[in-house]
Amino acid sequence: MNDISVRRVNYGYFVRPAEETGTGHPRVEPTLGYVVTHPTAGVILVDTGMGGNPEVDAWYQPTRIPLAAALKAAGSDVTEVTAVMNCHLHFDHCGGNPDLAGRPVYAQRPELALARAAESHTLPALVDHPGAQIEELDGEAEIAPGVLIIPTPGHTAGHQSLAVRRRDGTIIVAGQSHDNATLFTSDVLGHQAAVGTQPAWLNRLLALDPKQIYFAHDNAIWTPA
Repeated sequence: MNDISVRRVNYGYFVRPAEETGTGHPRVEPTLGYVVTHPTAGVILVDTGMGGNPEVDAWYQPTRIPLAAALKAAGSDVTEVTAVMNCHLHFDHCGGNPDLAGRPVYAQRPELALARAAESHTLPALVDHPGAQIEELDGEAEIAPGVLIIPTPGHTAGHQSLAVRRRDGTIIVAGQSHDNATLFTSDVLGHQAAVGTQPAWLNRLLALDPKQIYFAHDNAIWTPA
């Protein structure tokens, strides 16, 4: 049987304004998704690109690669997608969900509560769109043999990551659990040295002995020392 493969999808980039970077300067960030091709479960897509409206576009100045074009460049196709896992429901992670109506979308219950609140942190039309088939989760879930969703709250209360157990080691798609691989490294070293405070779920990810960890806004890939 073929192994599970993980391939990056490039959805473009946006400009994070100085008010959000903590540096006093704007920063351009990639928007990345991941195609997980499973030998029996088909294509599980992690994140679907950037949605938007005039307010979002004025603030973030996104340069988008549409879902179909992004998947084609990654060697896949919209028709092949059997399920979606958004790491969370901000506009830059679930923008293509309406194009995948009828496919199950896995999301943590706290994330859905946030997205549906009166003071929503996302664009509601990207969540409860026509044909949306949302699978609410309360914690970990194995959605296919060797493919495990793990709650990694922090960036949002319902943020989640995907662990893929391959024959040559585990790959974790950690979304925006950290803004970049360097920050993840800092937390791992802090955990080892018992310095500072790290997310409570960090032990759970490290217990899977990951050989690589991918992120949503960083081309760099974390690997163990």
